[in-house]
Amino acid sequence: MFVEKINAFGKEIILVGTAHVSKESIELVRQTIENEMPDVVGIELDLQRLHQLKQGNKWQQTNLEQIIKDGKTYLFLLNILLSNLQRQIGDNLGVKPGSEMLQAVNIAAGKKLPIALLDRDVKITLKRALNRMGIVEKAKMGYSILGGFFGFGQKLDAKTVEKLKEKDMLNALMQQLGKELPSIKKVLVDERDVFIANKIMGIKAKKIVAVVGAGHLEGIKKYLDKPRDLRPLLTVKKKRKWIGFLKYLVPVVFIAVLGFGIYAKGVDIALDIIVMWFLINGVLSALGAALARAHPLSILAAFISAPFTSLHPAFAAGWVAGLVELKTRPPKVVDFEQLPKMNGIMEMTHNKVTKILMITAFANIGSLIGTVIALPYITSLLF
Repeated sequence: MFVEKINAFGKEIILVGTAHVSKESIELVRQTIENEMPDVVGIELDLQRLHQLKQGNKWQQTNLEQIIKDGKTYLFLLNILLSNLQRQIGDNLGVKPGSEMLQAVNIAAGKKLPIALLDRDVKITLKRALNRMGIVEKAKMGYSILGGFFGFGQKLDAKTVEKLKEKDMLNALMQQLGKELPSIKKVLVDERDVFIANKIMGIKAKKIVAVVGAGHLEGIKKYLDKPRDLRPLLTVKKKRKWIGFLKYLVPVVFIAVLGFGIYAKGVDIALDIIVMWFLINGVLSALGAALARAHPLSILAAFISAPFTSLHPAFAAGWVAGLVELKTRPPKVVDFEQLPKMNGIMEMTHNKVTKILMITAFANIGSLIGTVIALPYITSLLF
């Protein structure tokens, strides 16, 4: 177990390193707070995650239409997958993820001790991580999440969880994470070590118990030396992505091919270009919607809209298909209630909420593939 005492800046700081799905960690938190009786109890949470732990995800308040229109389908699906993965791990170990943090909150409340939230806003952390990650890192992360959710990843048991908290094992894991997913480690571990350490130093109290993940202990200790400017860690820079550039390039190339075709070979070639563009885009987008078990009207919507939305940077075929599915098969209360209880792909395709999200995503992917195939094909018609 990890409990380390540090004296810095006139404060006595007791760091409690925990695993988020460990019964032993829950007991360690209780014992440490009761034995130390600090002035303040700090926890590795932000306000949003604290509310989620206390109340659970309020999926019923989700505005699916707005999520589709804002292009946040993939983020929302990722959120559902991560929440269910955490729940599955907790079910296997008999401990709800984050129980040691709730233990700290409840004991502090019972003893009338103030709580300090030490972590950065989770939305900023996720956005910074996604911005820094390349395609390979996103693929690796996606495989790990899907592997855990669908059961082909490494299984965790209580002994493994406690083993992972050993210093040598933690150091090895951090080094391996840094090699395989450097952007993830930079944002999710290193940046948060700096942030949490600064938050601890900023607490106006003489004695502080800080409950943090065991993987953050070494980093936090390293940064408990001087205050740092946190503003760079709170900004999310927008960067141009190649797929965004492609959205503007596609209509330019299409119009150029069509115009050159008419100029070089006459009006007849224009019909061939338009028909093939329509068929390739429409069929592949409709196929994506069909794979997600969309309603026939949603499949038709994907087929009709894809050739046009591929030429407009602000729209996507999946949005059209998803909105049609939403109107055709609106989710019921039970669908939202089942979101945190899903265990596999079949449940996701039967639940109307996740089905709509999958239809949106698959139709978009189909349209993207169709665009990549159609552009060189219609170009080849000129030669």
